[in-house]
Order: sequence, then C-alpha cells, then structure tokens
Amino acid sequence: MAEAESSGRATGSAWTWRPVARDALLARAFHSCTELRGRFYLVGGLLEGGARVPSSDTVIFDPTGGQAVRLPAGGSPIRSHHDAALVGGRWLCVVGGWDGSHRLATVAALDTESGVWEVWTANRGNCPPAGLSSHTCTRVSDRELLVSGREGGTRTQRRYGSIYTLKLDHSTRTYCYKEESYHTISRSGHCAALLPMAGPHQGHQLLLFGGCNSVEPEVAGQWSHGKIKEEPPVAPRLMEQLARLVSSGQGLQQGPQSLRHHSCSVVGPFAVLFGGETLTRARDTICNDLYIYDTRKSPPLWFHFPSTDRRLKRVGHRTCLWNDQLYLVGGFGEDGRTASPQVCILELFV
Repeated sequence: MAEAESSGRATGSAWTWRPVARDALLARAFHSCTELRGRFYLVGGLLEGGARVPSSDTVIFDPTGGQAVRLPAGGSPIRSHHDAALVGGRWLCVVGGWDGSHRLATVAALDTESGVWEVWTANRGNCPPAGLSSHTCTRVSDRELLVSGREGGTRTQRRYGSIYTLKLDHSTRTYCYKEESYHTISRSGHCAALLPMAGPHQGHQLLLFGGCNSVEPEVAGQWSHGKIKEEPPVAPRLMEQLARLVSSGQGLQQGPQSLRHHSCSVVGPFAVLFGGETLTRARDTICNDLYIYDTRKSPPLWFHFPSTDRRLKRVGHRTCLWNDQLYLVGGFGEDGRTASPQVCILELFV
C-alpha cells in the first residue's frame, strides 16, 4: 500500500483532511464503517456511481499499519445505504439497507471473533419497518438501538419519519423492532448524534441532522442524567482542538439547509459534520464544508468552516473516531461517481 499524497492546505483554511493511507479495497460509498478494537470494518456499499447492485464484501482496515484486507469468509450481506452497530463487543450488526432489489429491515451479524457472518431471526412480536435505506441506527445500550428514517420507496413512504427501538440478543441470535408512538419529519440520508444536554436538565438527546429541507436538528429521543450508559470514545486532544477552532468562528443559530448523505461523528460535546450533497443547488451539489455543532451552552451553536479545496468534496462517505483522531473513509468525490480509495485524518491548524 502506498502512502497517500498530501492533499495540502487550502489558503486561509483552518483545517483539512490529510491522507494517511490508500487502498483500492476501500474505494466505495454508501457503506458502513465501524471501529472495533482498533480495526475499521467496512461493509458493502457502491463501488461506483450508478451501480445498481451493492458490494457483497467486508474489508478490515488497520489504521496503525495502514493495511486493508478483504474478509475471506463468505456470507457477507449485499448492502448499501445501510447502518451498522456493535453488540456485545463482538457482533457487528448490519441493519436494513438496499440489496439491489429491495429495501430491507433484516439484521445480519458478523461474529468478529470467528469471522463468520450470521443471519439473525426476528422474535415473536416483531413489528418491522416497511423497509429501510439511508436511515440511522444509534446505540442507546449494548442491546438496544434507536432506528430513525423514512420507510419504503418513494411511492410508499409516509409523510413523516418513524422511530423504532430495535432490541438485539446475541445469545439467541434474534432481534425485535418496536415502533415508538412519536414521529419525526420525513428524513432520508440524514445523520444522528447522541449528545449531552447543557443547562439544568442534564442528560442526553438523540438529534437528527439533515435529510430534509429543515435547518433545525430534531430531537428523536431524550434521556435524563444517568440513563444512558454508553461511553463514547475519549478524544481529549481533538476536543481541545475543536474548542479552539470554534472559538475563532462566529456561532450561528441555524445549521446547513437541505444537506444529505453527509457524515457525522460525536467528539465529546461536539457533533462534527462533513461533506454531503445539498438539495439547494442544481449544479455542483457535492460539498466540502465542515460544520461543528457545539452543545456546551444552551442553546447550542453551529459553526461553519468552508473549504476551497475541491478535492475534499465527498458524498456517501463515513467518519470514524479512533485514537484521538477523526478518520474519513471512502465516499464519492466531486463527480459523484468515483469512489475515493483514501483514508484521511482531520487536521486542525489551531
């Protein structure tokens, strides 16, 4: 594997994505990318723009050595526009997505210790969505995910978005959906972030960003202090750098409008959003903007840091937090068709 060439720093920019690795196995978009024990697990995705059938491979990337390998075992699900989450510190559960013919709500799980893919079965009482794609899955406990997004295709979708609790049991290899009584704005290609709440009512909120015309984040779940036991990755250096970066900017009440298929990672009290596709322009729709959502004060503030480097434009990519660094993996570039084989880390000049 060749070390990637430096993308350079745009004039006047306070940040860039610095390439640290390059491998053709990583070139994909609308995939999932999940970190477990210092390895990134990439599942499925589209290998080129316009592809009708998603990839059926699983690639494991080692950020320390910069090496990518394809998982040799068969059974990897054919998926794109899905989401994935870890259960029991061992099983990588792939939820929903597009298989080339249908939008699914099923669960497939990779046992990362044996390297074998398993098809889990639905429990009695399972009330699944009509079919999920470009949705989000957020861990709220080790065996429970909150699933948000629009169901079905463009002809069958509802005018609102549904919220489902998805319970996963690795001991029985089963799952069960339960539709919650509240709904959200109809969203697709959005992102979700479980963030701490500032002010007297401490706790956590699950916020949805983008995937529709609204500029406001939407609350998809709220928990009082101590209810959420999930421990996010610790990133003290990156948190300090982000704090310095936003201190140099002008806080805004409103975030990006009509953004979809962007990435989002939680770094302490910050949600870091990057790239995506805007629905507000007829041309040049793929973005290279960095947005920071700062929850340290109430109300939270948005900070926008644009880039002039067109090589940074991405859509359908993923960001992954590991070892106090934020990694950018895959995605289509400016033409919306060519998948990037690069892995980059966010570099802040503050």
